[in-house]
Amino acid sequence: MHPKTMMQSLHFSLPSWLPLFADSWRGGDEPQRMAFVIQAARQNVLEGSGGPFAAGVFEQDSGALLSLGVNLVTAEQLSMLHAEMVAIAFAQRVLGRRDLGRRGSPALEIVTSVEPCAMCYGAIPWSGLGKVVSGATDADARAIGFDEGPKPTDWTRPLVERGIAVTTQVMRDEAKSVLDDYARSGGIIYSPCDRE
Repeated sequence: MHPKTMMQSLHFSLPSWLPLFADSWRGGDEPQRMAFVIQAARQNVLEGSGGPFAAGVFEQDSGALLSLGVNLVTAEQLSMLHAEMVAIAFAQRVLGRRDLGRRGSPALEIVTSVEPCAMCYGAIPWSGLGKVVSGATDADARAIGFDEGPKPTDWTRPLVERGIAVTTQVMRDEAKSVLDDYARSGGIIYSPCDRE
């Protein structure tokens, strides 16, 4: 690439419907947080904004929503814009720091409609999040054709060993239904191996 054509910055935008949707959050426990995130994933598909995935960063104790992300891979043509990556990036911007687990600050968790893929899995410890709550499983995403990448089979153990709590399969059936509906409707199933 010639230096004069090299881009100097990168910008992406959340879908226009998402801020209003995020503002509708009124707080709640773990199942309510998951239900909210699953509905965001479903809305992302209905709005044509991207894939059937959503994630939110919440304060663990209060349930306050810090950021909400949806999959923007196809909308923005950026492979890194998975829902978890978007939610983490916006949480870091909201707080003005990369470390979401800073001592003396409220403990934060990420609630994600589907288990994190290999990329998002790697981002979680680096972000400083203290807990992961997931809905549908890796197998559910793979069943409709998504490539979740090389992730340990026992993916929760290394996180727990780092002090990150993990809860899986929260409202799995509801989260899986978003994936299944997406596949049935002909949604784009992209992978790292796509060839045009």
